[in-house]
Amino acid sequence: MPDPFKFELVSPERLLVSGDVEQVLVPGAEGDMTVLAHHAPVLTTLRPGLLDIGFPGGRNQRFFIRGGFAEVNPEGLTVLAETAIDLDELKAEQLAQAIQDAEEDVADLSDDAKDRAQTKLDHLRQVQATLNL
Repeated sequence: MPDPFKFELVSPERLLVSGDVEQVLVPGAEGDMTVLAHHAPVLTTLRPGLLDIGFPGGRNQRFFIRGGFAEVNPEGLTVLAETAIDLDELKAEQLAQAIQDAEEDVADLSDDAKDRAQTKLDHLRQVQATLNL
């Protein structure tokens, strides 16, 4: 059983999770990373994806997150997410609306902004496929 460490998930609206966890799977900009106790310090941006939290005792909680940062330091892990939705509360309609909004952005924007919007759309579609929504 892994050692527990301090974890916080914060969105602009509120503190969503705060407490001891055994591991967290973070969708970093450079790829997914699993954070355990005593992880090397890291600061990374986040891509849209699934944040999977493993609590002591075997309970897991998953969030769809989009945008923000994750910081691992000697005290633990903090995730500051622009959007964080508990998958127990995520509705297929919400994800479909986010995809539609991203599709409209791709159609309306040009150059650099269009590339960023297309990347966001691709990530949302991956999440949709992963969750079978």
